[in-house]
Amino acid sequence: MSRVRVHNFSISLDGFGTGEGLSADAPFGHAGHRLHEWMFATRWGGRMFDRSGGTGGVDEAFARQFDPGIGAEIMGGGKFGPPGWPEDADWKGWWGPNPPFHTPTFVLTHHPRSSIAMEGGTTFHFRDASPVDVLAEARDAANGQDVRIGGGPTIVRDFLAAGLIDYLHVVVVPILLGRGVRLWNGLEDLEQGYDVETVASPSGVTHLTFSRTDS
Repeated sequence: MSRVRVHNFSISLDGFGTGEGLSADAPFGHAGHRLHEWMFATRWGGRMFDRSGGTGGVDEAFARQFDPGIGAEIMGGGKFGPPGWPEDADWKGWWGPNPPFHTPTFVLTHHPRSSIAMEGGTTFHFRDASPVDVLAEARDAANGQDVRIGGGPTIVRDFLAAGLIDYLHVVVVPILLGRGVRLWNGLEDLEQGYDVETVASPSGVTHLTFSRTDS
């Protein structure tokens, strides 16, 4: 069976995966882009923005694992758009005409709408469904490849709580946000089901990987 993976998910030292006050002008609220500067600085991150150059080393090695072997993505409505996007029939996500997913992408929302086919192979499907049900659909769409859980923190937490994630890559960024949405709430003893490894980077971030022991 295909695996369920999370890659490049950044949190602050106090566990927040996004800040407070999300809006069209502030996709991560008061956190700004501080949680993701490590990734944008890599060569892989540069290619996302058609920029040459960038850092290598540990951060690049982890960042570029985002794509290989992925056949579908699942994300929350908060990742797809700012508060109020379901009322905007023209909203097609933050990423322009060619989003960086290049796979069927399932958006969990209480406001389903018709699917949207984008350039580059991304098609957004909008579902009001449980993690188990949407994962079954995503696995079918992935055609034997793995399914990536893209976030935000509430979606990752829900899939972890349901025991559905086989591999989790979390990047701890040395900042304190103080408010926002935490990743770890309600996940006491999560580590007991995983082999946990830690790799420190010269950039200041720490990469944590959780590999499920029964996968």
